[in-house]
Amino acid sequence: MIIYSRDAEADRAFIRDVLEFRGIDVGGGWLIFKLPPAEVAVHPAEEPQHELYLMCDDLEKTLEELKAKGVEVTRPPSDQGWGVLSAIRLPSGTELPIYEPRHPPAHSL
Repeated sequence: MIIYSRDAEADRAFIRDVLEFRGIDVGGGWLIFKLPPAEVAVHPAEEPQHELYLMCDDLEKTLEELKAKGVEVTRPPSDQGWGVLSAIRLPSGTELPIYEPRHPPAHSL
């Protein structure tokens, strides 16, 4: 997975320091991060597109922890049926959705 960013250095630091993802420097400050368990879904669409959502076990607690670190929450939590959805802002301004699933997580298979 690659995130294209208007401010890659700031977003890398955010992922490392705020989200606390472990990673390696592959040279010149280019960080590659180990991801937490992940899932992929394929939805029908007329125009191909890709989205990235972070998942957590407790959205309310996670958002409070992120706010305490100065992270902007851009969408209040909303029940979508399949889960409770919110979003945070990366330093580049990019919005990153985050949700607490209501479905059994596939990564636990």
